[in-house]
Amino acid sequence: MMLVSNVFAQKLTEFLPENGNADTAVVVCPGGSYYWLAKKSEGREVAQWLNQNGYAAYVLEYPVSGWWSWFTHIRRSCCTQYPGQLEALEGALKTVKSKGYKTVGAMGFSAGGHLVLSGAELLPDGVAPDFVAPIYPVVTMREPYVHKRSRRGLMGERRQHHPAMWDSLSMELHADKVRCPVFLLSCDDDPTVKWQNAQMMADSLAAKGKPYHLVRPKTGGHGFGVNPAKMDGKECSVWPEEFLKWLRGSL
Repeated sequence: MMLVSNVFAQKLTEFLPENGNADTAVVVCPGGSYYWLAKKSEGREVAQWLNQNGYAAYVLEYPVSGWWSWFTHIRRSCCTQYPGQLEALEGALKTVKSKGYKTVGAMGFSAGGHLVLSGAELLPDGVAPDFVAPIYPVVTMREPYVHKRSRRGLMGERRQHHPAMWDSLSMELHADKVRCPVFLLSCDDDPTVKWQNAQMMADSLAAKGKPYHLVRPKTGGHGFGVNPAKMDGKECSVWPEEFLKWLRGSL
């Protein structure tokens, strides 16, 4: 493992396949409403699964404000709101791309899904990911399908009330800026982030002629990552193999 940190409170942990050879690397962004990070289930476990399938993985701990900020509505640092998270992803992608991989993509869960979509839309050529996989992602910042906790976590206590800010960070409104293939997953029974988030993103990508693949199982809920125990007996259990098949066909 390798730890890299920078002024934006970024920590990047490297996970390599046993043989050490990989042409493709994935920056993994755990979810947590932009307030905390699911480091195990949507970070380390995902990286290990990618390694088992021959891919290098780099788990990004991007800036989040923490439980204290969620309860008190007070932030200790401006870097824990937009654009601090995007700057952390940019730094991670630059670090990983400097290692000489043929392809460097990004996979994000929940709020992390919004972050990787932001990278696909807002980062410059040469830095932006070569593919993104938003898994049960937060996409829109607008009613009626917004995940309000993520919106506050991303924008801060004041900017969360600004409609212009909502529009600028609603990913479905800027699908024309996406320059890479997109793999989307969301379950119809998701109790946390409404499935319409992923569907709107897919519809917008289709309208702009952008390459994407949407998997929308009926059952699975939210927060299952790649853990078989959390997916047992649910339709979402198809997604890991579906992603690997898609990725091999997209490279």
